Amino acid sequence: MSRVYNFSAGPAVLPEEVLREAADEMMDYKGTGMSVMEMSHRSKAYDTIIKEAEADLRELMNIPDNYKVLFLQGGASQQFAMIPMNLMKNKKAAYIVTGQWAKKAWKEAQIYGDAVAVASSEDKTFSYIPDCSDLDIPEDADYVYICENNTIYGTKFKTLPNTKGHTLVADVSSCFLSEPVDVTKYGVIYGGVQKNIGPAGVVIVIIREDLITEDTLPGTPTMLKYKTHADAESLYNTPPAYGIYICGKVFKWLKKMGGLSVMKEKNEEKAKILYDFLDESKLFKGTVVEKDRSLMNVPFVTGDKELDAKFVAEAKAAGFENLKGHRSVGGMRASIYNAMPKEGVEKLVEFMREFEKKNS
Repeated sequence: MSRVYNFSAGPAVLPEEVLREAADEMMDYKGTGMSVMEMSHRSKAYDTIIKEAEADLRELMNIPDNYKVLFLQGGASQQFAMIPMNLMKNKKAAYIVTGQWAKKAWKEAQIYGDAVAVASSEDKTFSYIPDCSDLDIPEDADYVYICENNTIYGTKFKTLPNTKGHTLVADVSSCFLSEPVDVTKYGVIYGGVQKNIGPAGVVIVIIREDLITEDTLPGTPTMLKYKTHADAESLYNTPPAYGIYICGKVFKWLKKMGGLSVMKEKNEEKAKILYDFLDESKLFKGTVVEKDRSLMNVPFVTGDKELDAKFVAEAKAAGFENLKGHRSVGGMRASIYNAMPKEGVEKLVEFMREFEKKNS
């Protein structure tokens, strides 16, 4: 069996140790005689799995007691509607548009109320994070929304916006658990797990309890109320049980690795290898303003579409998968999430050096 270096933006690389453990338990989970895939979500064995997953996540992120952890379905995209349905009491919200996903969330919120774009970086193809130190936020805005790490464009908020006392809501799908965060700075922090934590099909929502109320927009479906899931401890209906089980294993792996401070160091080290090469290369160049570069998603180009395509094809043949940039921007993108080993980034840079020699 040969494993490729998988630079996919999501679903993405998972720790091999986790995959092996899951494989060992596939037919018989801890003497139950069945797979977690076949197990009732109401069973004692599964109850332990989901409760341990939550406890480990709380420990990793130092989540305060007045925040609920919800394991939901529908991906980050369903949260684009769920957030305004549950939080838009004054029918007004402020959005900072720094990429395609923030833009989609903003457009979706316009269905439910007055969603105002208070800052945007679309003027330069989302290649930077706008200054958010003194935004014109409507006084009666229910919340301020950001997508903290932009998977497609490779930017990251290094400083959270000044929300002027308003609740901050953040989509952290592609930087989830890549570094320590202060959960108390957010009202809601959420993300799809398929980039940095687990298989597609689970979205984790960490939400402050005072934001979970019966007072939702008229017509909000039962399944789209945070209160429904908070009251039922994520078991209102059958959850994405197997996905949550894998997430739980990744949380244990992260704890074993030393937690989020250690992960941040490792991620900075990996990203530096790639960014340093891009900065010195005569052929390849990064597309993001240096101070706003993501540690997770690194887009780059040669400046020649045919050469980009040639690079992607030759890289694939050499065992480097999913380096093609998002269809909306082209070029290349290397997603170097927690589970990508340093060796993978080193080998990629080695390959890029060779390619440059042959094609410059």
